[in-house]
Amino acid sequence: MSDNTMVYEIAPAPAKTLLCPSAQPDMKDARLLGVVAGMAERPELGYLNEHVPVTDQLLASAAPVRPGQVFRIAARCDEHCCAHFDGTRCRLATRVVQILPAVTEGLPACLIRPTCRWYQQEGRAACLRCPQVITETYEPSADYKRAATGQ
Repeated sequence: MSDNTMVYEIAPAPAKTLLCPSAQPDMKDARLLGVVAGMAERPELGYLNEHVPVTDQLLASAAPVRPGQVFRIAARCDEHCCAHFDGTRCRLATRVVQILPAVTEGLPACLIRPTCRWYQQEGRAACLRCPQVITETYEPSADYKRAATGQ
């Protein structure tokens, strides 16, 4: 009697390229995540519903203010080249979840969630805080500064 058992080898899934949801415009594969809306004392990100690449023309459209005051950019996570990365995790994402309050009850309509470093690491808790994260703020609170810098 022969053994008709079939053995299949499963190749490991390719590693996903994770995106940083708080990137700088010169980072690899930079795309616009959203536009800052709301009041100056309580800004909130309006998420885009289509992929828009970051271009010099787009950045110039923010004038007379700096692009980081108007836009939030996502780009390929720089991992070891980033001051927030500890070798395995994004400390910025951890601090955002630990320090900042949730600002929404539901998940924002975000195009990058499947490949977002913050979501992959911190899950839903990061998404509930994400709309309040603005790259360059006028007068950040003490908690916001602590989340951003770790100090």
